[in-house]
Amino acid sequence: MAYNRLSEVLWHERNLLELLLFKLEEEQLLLTSGKTRWLAHATREVETVLSQIRDAELGRAVEAATVSAELGLPEGVSLADLADHAPEPWSDLLRAHREAFASLTTQISQLADGNRELLAMSHRATQETLASLHDVHTYDGSGQSAATEPAARLVDRTL
Repeated sequence: MAYNRLSEVLWHERNLLELLLFKLEEEQLLLTSGKTRWLAHATREVETVLSQIRDAELGRAVEAATVSAELGLPEGVSLADLADHAPEPWSDLLRAHREAFASLTTQISQLADGNRELLAMSHRATQETLASLHDVHTYDGSGQSAATEPAARLVDRTL
């Protein structure tokens, strides 16, 4: 019975990790398309999924502790250790979950790093654009500040 509950929790956590991957890809599509109008919503959705993952991790820890106790293992052992000591078919299933978690975690990490880089580039471009909008003051021949006449400016309203 404990193996069933642990497996259910692991499937739920895997589904949440896949959902997080999807939400990060959505966020990346918004960033690369330049349509940042919905970026705050996408970021909020990512944060919601992260919160659900934290809750699922607590559930996994509780169920893993129950299985550990049944196997006579100390509390807090890794999923790999549980798989090594679990009977068939549970050992194979636990190994499959572990491999899926490792793969999803790698993909999520790479996508999150890419999104952070895109956000940083967007921030720099916005800062440079805003800096170019300030009036430039020059000096005349006597060293006095010469006010320049306002020139026409083209502003990209998507900023």
